[in-house]
Amino acid sequence: MSTSPLRLQMKNVCKSYRAVKALRGVDFELRPGEVMALLGENGAGKSTLVKVLAGLITPDDGEISIDGEIVDLSSARKSRAAGVAVVQQEFSSIPAMTVAENLALGRDDVAAIASRGRLRTACRPLLARVGLEHIDPLARVETLSVAETQLLEVARVLAVDARVIIFDEPTAALSDAEITRVLALVRQLADEGRSIIYVTHRLGEVFEISDRVTIFRNGSSLAAQSTQDLSVETVVTTMLGRELEQMYPARTGQAGDGDLLVVERLTGPGITAPVTAHFKRGEIIGITGQIGSGASAFIETLAGLQTPQSGSVTLAGQPLRPGRRRGIARGVAYCSPDRKRDGVFLNLSISRNLSSPWLHAVARIGLLNKRAERAEAAQAAARFAIDSKRMGSATGDLSGGNQQKVALGKWHGINPSVLLVEEPTRGVDVGARAEIYTQLRELADSGMLVIINSSDTAEVFGLADRIATFYRGRMSGLRPFTELTEQQVVTEVMHTDLHPHDLHPHDIRINEEVS
Repeated sequence: MSTSPLRLQMKNVCKSYRAVKALRGVDFELRPGEVMALLGENGAGKSTLVKVLAGLITPDDGEISIDGEIVDLSSARKSRAAGVAVVQQEFSSIPAMTVAENLALGRDDVAAIASRGRLRTACRPLLARVGLEHIDPLARVETLSVAETQLLEVARVLAVDARVIIFDEPTAALSDAEITRVLALVRQLADEGRSIIYVTHRLGEVFEISDRVTIFRNGSSLAAQSTQDLSVETVVTTMLGRELEQMYPARTGQAGDGDLLVVERLTGPGITAPVTAHFKRGEIIGITGQIGSGASAFIETLAGLQTPQSGSVTLAGQPLRPGRRRGIARGVAYCSPDRKRDGVFLNLSISRNLSSPWLHAVARIGLLNKRAERAEAAQAAARFAIDSKRMGSATGDLSGGNQQKVALGKWHGINPSVLLVEEPTRGVDVGARAEIYTQLRELADSGMLVIINSSDTAEVFGLADRIATFYRGRMSGLRPFTELTEQQVVTEVMHTDLHPHDLHPHDIRINEEVS
């Protein structure tokens, strides 16, 4: 990694939204062949900086230069022309177009008119580099899973000859095997001389691949530091401006005596071997597996999003019939892994989002009782530490962590007995993660059954009372966390023998470092 000249330099960059100062005179620099980790809480200014470089917003003041030349990044086209590419946290692929068509978008080396066969042939090497060789290039993007769509975002950047590449939470929805592949690609791109900005909330990844770290707090950037000079503890303390004493809340062991949810020999789309499992009130069940393992298919079947092919599910002794509405009526709540797509209504107020599942309860003959709606929504906001002063604000204006709180809090009004959550902290900063973990534990302690599906091994191991692993459409294990180690969880998920030195730093539990 060279030290001079700089690849990217930003001087005194400012951006305000009325009274809110998103960037306060930010100075930022990046060297050729360097991986710079960009860290900070949600709302600290990271996303605004990324949007400035991507040409999505124009700063109010400041100067940006690339390879010593001042550049105009006032539009996405000008940003690409200057050599900047972004792997977006919020997917930029066009759902109605095919995988091959999306990979061809914006590329000068692809003819304006190209046959399907030529597009398919051209995109296969890119798909193979990110582990999507099993995907049909002519499949529509809307048919892909969240994790597959995230890997497609990475493949789109590999197709572009960029000097500065920004990875914005590229592994948030990926399992360990996919994470390892993406991190290797990031390092390879840096070795080729590309300059990488890596935005993540997974601190283990920072220590695995980054050369330096820049931390944002309250719209300001702190001086970059060598990763070798930092620890997890110092990073967390600097990000939050305070010490984070414990990431995961203590397990209370308050599971009920009887079974609440009973699954008997269940099969369905994505579940190839019959699954039998019994779950109790007061438990947090952690489910994990790689793409296509059946973990997501299992939780979606419980939520009523998929119809089982055989077997049965009973809730409180009564059959739970397929169908999302039937599930909600029985008190089964479900939080999607992609909150922006189908977890919240971005253009609606926080209050209306919180009331969306139970509006019928505060309406008569089609007339809404807004006073009752506000009162019930306020209770949900208080339960999930959502700022009551912002209830009228659009949910899309919130940080990722606060949006996730809304996605969880909206189910408060149906008094669920079962809460199903996929990727509970995707794109959520360290401080907000701790808050969400605390809320999930409190819900379990109140008698609710909480089932999370997460690609983050440390999250599953740190939060769950029992852990279920999935591999190739079958449940390969369901055991108390006390009978497992993180190494064993990774082994069961990947179905390979691992030794302790094979584990990556992203498998380390943060609370072990800071408690």
